[in-house]
Amino acid sequence: MKVVAKPIEVISYTDDKGELRPIRFRLQMDDESVKVIKIDKIIVKNIEKLAGNPMFVFQCQSLIDGIQKQFEIKYELQTCKWILFKI
Repeated sequence: MKVVAKPIEVISYTDDKGELRPIRFRLQMDDESVKVIKIDKIIVKNIEKLAGNPMFVFQCQSLIDGIQKQFEIKYELQTCKWILFKI
């Protein structure tokens, strides 16, 4: 996986226990087009601290352009921002 660290727009839901789950996200491509990627499976969910800032880390997989790909998205707790970190 390659580190890209791009901000993304995410649709997610939170269950009655407070668990956050991303459903799909929108990514701005280099050619100014927008691609919507549906998250098929969340493989692992972890919490990590990056420079003292706690983040939820989701390792996911999806079918992107007909190819099964794994990627990592992060949710920054203090700023409530989503980042596509690796793909």
